[in-house]
Amino acid sequence: MNWLLVVAGAVVGAPLRHLTDRAVQARHDSVFPWGTFVVNVTGCLILGLLTGAASAGAAGAHLQLLLGTGLCGALTTYSTFSYETLRLTETGAGLYAAANVVANLVAGLGAAFAGAAIAQAVWA
Repeated sequence: MNWLLVVAGAVVGAPLRHLTDRAVQARHDSVFPWGTFVVNVTGCLILGLLTGAASAGAAGAHLQLLLGTGLCGALTTYSTFSYETLRLTETGAGLYAAANVVANLVAGLGAAFAGAAIAQAVWA
């Protein structure tokens, strides 16, 4: 049964990732991979909220499988982040590559911590 929760979350997360990436990228005329950045930071925020809710006893194992493993696993993408950073470097956009790494790490961690803090404030 657990694998069905993961699959159900992924069925939503994968197309959501693709559609969000395309929608965000279409609005920016830049070599910076804004679409991947947005989905990764959003996934970090969701995981932070979920982690905070779980530690407060407001989210059980099934919700963690559905949202954490399934949805966020399919929504976020470390491989695309890595590939886009490599491509930026190969095309001579080293500053954009460095900014991509720093922005994803700082904003992702910030979003995860913010999500956990919000969840603690709501459910503690």
